[in-house]
Amino acid sequence: MFDSQLRPYKATLLAPVASSLSLPPSWVTLAGLLLGLGAALAASQGLWLFAFSLFIANRLLDGLDGEMARLSDGSSDAGGYTDITADTVVYAAVPLGVAVGTDIGHIWPLTALLLASFYVNTITWTYLAALIEKRQSSTQRPTSVVMPRGLVEGGETFVFFSLMLLIPSRLDWIMALMAGAVFVGAFLRFTQAVNQLKRDSPKLGS
Repeated sequence: MFDSQLRPYKATLLAPVASSLSLPPSWVTLAGLLLGLGAALAASQGLWLFAFSLFIANRLLDGLDGEMARLSDGSSDAGGYTDITADTVVYAAVPLGVAVGTDIGHIWPLTALLLASFYVNTITWTYLAALIEKRQSSTQRPTSVVMPRGLVEGGETFVFFSLMLLIPSRLDWIMALMAGAVFVGAFLRFTQAVNQLKRDSPKLGS
């Protein structure tokens, strides 16, 4: 919900590091992916603080690779595609890892609900992003594709996942709350998008 407002601050913080590195951004993306998977694995073993540290490192590298690409004029569709795929893998792996690592007996239905909310949310923004790209093209954008705003975006996901790793005893409540927020956000985006698409092109909306 606040990603667009936070993006300039993130760029300012990461720019000095990004400008000092000469690595290909794709290497940073891969390193971030491995750290994210490591966080999931550590969580599955109940190593919560270690898992949280790995997740923090994953999020830092996730922001760093894009900033490196922009500063070096190396931004590409392939890089953006790789980055969002890596994010999606981590966002699926961490809830599974924390579910394995906890002793809360009823956690698996909530884990399934949370992952289902991700699934529904993904289609509400990815297909909408494709329609936006079809209708308008702009070279001045901070990401590879237009990212329709939602109630739960990267910043909110970071908060929820951090809470899962830091307060595993309340994992069920955190998962339920996040799933509910994601479902609500997906519904709001869907209804707003359908209304807008109908107004813009009535024939396509029928």
